[in-house]
Amino acid sequence: MHSFVKKSIYTAVMLACAQTAAAGTDVFFNPLTQSAAVAQVANHINELNSPWQVPAGVTYKNLTSLHEIEADPEQSTVRVDNLGASASMTDMSAFDPTGRYIFIPHETGVGAGLTRYDMEEDKAINLFKGDGSGDWESDYGALDPATWTPNNTLLIGEEWSGQGRLFEVENPMADPDDIIVTELNSVPNVSHEGLRFNHDGSAFYFVDEDRSGSIYKFVPSVAGDYSKGQTFVLSVHAYTDDVSAQPAKYPNNNPAGRSGMATWVPMTDVDGIKLTEVDPFDNETRGGRAAADELNGTPFRRPEDVEVGYLKNGHEALYFTATEELAVYSVEELGNNEAMVRLFADESTLKNVGHTATTGKIDSPDNLAQGALGNIYIVEDWPNRDNVGGDVWFVRDTNNDGVAESVDHFMSLQVKGAENTGMIFNPANPTQFIINVQHPESTSIDGGMGDATWLLDLKDVVAPVCASKDNESEEDREHHGKRYDKHNKIKTCSNSADTNFTKKLIKAGK
Repeated sequence: MHSFVKKSIYTAVMLACAQTAAAGTDVFFNPLTQSAAVAQVANHINELNSPWQVPAGVTYKNLTSLHEIEADPEQSTVRVDNLGASASMTDMSAFDPTGRYIFIPHETGVGAGLTRYDMEEDKAINLFKGDGSGDWESDYGALDPATWTPNNTLLIGEEWSGQGRLFEVENPMADPDDIIVTELNSVPNVSHEGLRFNHDGSAFYFVDEDRSGSIYKFVPSVAGDYSKGQTFVLSVHAYTDDVSAQPAKYPNNNPAGRSGMATWVPMTDVDGIKLTEVDPFDNETRGGRAAADELNGTPFRRPEDVEVGYLKNGHEALYFTATEELAVYSVEELGNNEAMVRLFADESTLKNVGHTATTGKIDSPDNLAQGALGNIYIVEDWPNRDNVGGDVWFVRDTNNDGVAESVDHFMSLQVKGAENTGMIFNPANPTQFIINVQHPESTSIDGGMGDATWLLDLKDVVAPVCASKDNESEEDREHHGKRYDKHNKIKTCSNSADTNFTKKLIKAGK
């Protein structure tokens, strides 16, 4: 391990695991007014040089790509057959606490693995991968989530392929020949995607990306040892909306009926012994799903990614996407295994408040990201296919109550056949974030760029000009008053105190 890594890794590790600020910053950029048109040619110049439309002043550069790695015999990554097509499928990235190394799982159906990219050396190395046989004794499937742990290991999990297992990479900084990967039999088998620790590292949240998937929390019996612990599932018991019964398995797309007071119901005891008739640790059946049903775990339609922040009242909040509900939820932790579930943002949330409107729509919210100031970003899946690119949205919750006042159009992808994935901020440089271009059509052509990881920087972003309420339409003003603040005091853009957004970011990251 490099000496500077040894010196800084201890003090920085908790920042890498969870952000600590409350998400109250007003919009700091001039929002986009439409989603990007997708270039209809693979390896288009936009894909090679500028994959996204971004606000003025946001800069970006390519870090690495499948093409670059495969052209260099000293580098390595994953490329295997994925549902009949050659693919690398770079997915949910994780930084080490120094911000130098990026860990990228590969979401291939078989032969999945993990790549470590060194930003200083501009070098990617495949740390491990399955043998591609589909025999899960020797293979991995659809590795998707990745998160750094408080004890400097890495957690990764299987989503739609494999057995829904969660793994710990015990020595992620080691040479590939020395890498140790351990299956965590203590964690229920589900379709893993979202995976984040709480702020003090005493527990982590995970989700089941099923069409009636639930939300889970794992509390280790011993801090830093994930081989044994207690699992809980979230169950709403006092609904905000007037519904006659808990939503059935495979609920409809309407999020009404899944908000309200909730309880974290134990699925195991403190030693990890199951409390259900169904075995939540069954590899063959992904038993976590059936065990959650047995305990009345509230179903959501394809929960995917999670982030953990703070509300203004100081309570910790879990945020998660429900892709097929076109919604993002917040879960306020109240203590004693009680929580409040709220609809954080969806397509009905106002957009670009106080700025020029956008024609973009929130569609297939998939990933989440969180900056050092606690602001949440929503990253869309691949909702519009060939014609219009997937978007990234900045969520404005200036009063920090777990319900957004606005979603502001931040970025839009213009690469054929691709989706955004793996957006995460650099823990050592909080104006920077990375994001991946996953499964572009260029993967399958000779010399094509393929899956790529890009670095973007907000330090020179152009701050918006403040709009007054006189510029709001009567319809917007009425909507604000009804939904968010009866006195209509919602901010409409950054005021003079908010114009030094990047300085605030840098200060928050120290």
